[in-house]
Amino acid sequence: MITSEGFQKLREEHDHLWRIERPDVTAKVAWAASLGDRSENADYHYNKKRLREIDNRLRYLRKCIDDFKIIDYHPNQEGKVNFGAWIDIKNEEKGLQNRLRIVGYEELIGNKEYISMDSPMAKALLGKTVGDEAIVKTKMGDFVWKILKIEYRK
Repeated sequence: MITSEGFQKLREEHDHLWRIERPDVTAKVAWAASLGDRSENADYHYNKKRLREIDNRLRYLRKCIDDFKIIDYHPNQEGKVNFGAWIDIKNEEKGLQNRLRIVGYEELIGNKEYISMDSPMAKALLGKTVGDEAIVKTKMGDFVWKILKIEYRK
């Protein structure tokens, strides 16, 4: 599962890799190969490695793009914590306050405010409403988080 914003970012990454980075690296490999002896040619080896990385990521993205189920906002979600929700929570005991969003695994990279829908925190929050308390069980003990606000991007 993925949000529509996350899906769009993956498509943009795929397009960037396919249309910009891959042709650029391919040209560098061809140039480095034309210099002759490849055994000690650092440009050739580095760019061949980078080309493999790009191709692996492209294969992965193509598979993901074909397989993901996009979960868009629906008015029935309003008022309850569901996939794609932005949630403001507070832990009174520790004096902590956070804002987070429940998303799929692929959207986590580079987003500190995002949590996986499979995480203990997300599992504790799902289905709750504003004012409810969610108990998150961790190795360090149970943490109680009060839900202050729930929002969806429409």
